[in-house]
Amino acid sequence: MNFVPDLTQRAPRSPRQRLGGYVLLPRILDKGRASAAGKLGEYRFNGRGMDRHFFNFVGLDHEALQAELAKGGGDGEVLAWIDLNAKTPRQPWEIAAWSEYHLNRTPDTDAETLADFAEAVGQFSKTREDIKTWFDLLDLDDHCTFGGKA
Repeated sequence: MNFVPDLTQRAPRSPRQRLGGYVLLPRILDKGRASAAGKLGEYRFNGRGMDRHFFNFVGLDHEALQAELAKGGGDGEVLAWIDLNAKTPRQPWEIAAWSEYHLNRTPDTDAETLADFAEAVGQFSKTREDIKTWFDLLDLDDHCTFGGKA
């Protein structure tokens, strides 16, 4: 059985971490395993939010991944399953470009999205000017949620 993170006690892996070249995937696997074990805490594993970008990119749904995670395989085994079952198989260059885009993705420039992003950052810090990307915000949220200071 693979390690099951307790997301009531610690954050999942950073969205920046990669598996098979995919950003977000290690975090998604942590959340899926925690969900199956009843240790998801305040996190969500539902194929929405930031996770939807991965599921849409490879053409999988979170229920299918959840069923595979329930078998207890490690990250490498799950990655091999994703490669075999993706409805939209991706070449390494596509994965690299997709990951780089998401690694650097900032909020859309419409006023509503920018205001929502600023409000979300403001929940953790009124002085941080280095939080520019969605991954920056996720990492800040994880850090502060488990006792870190902004």
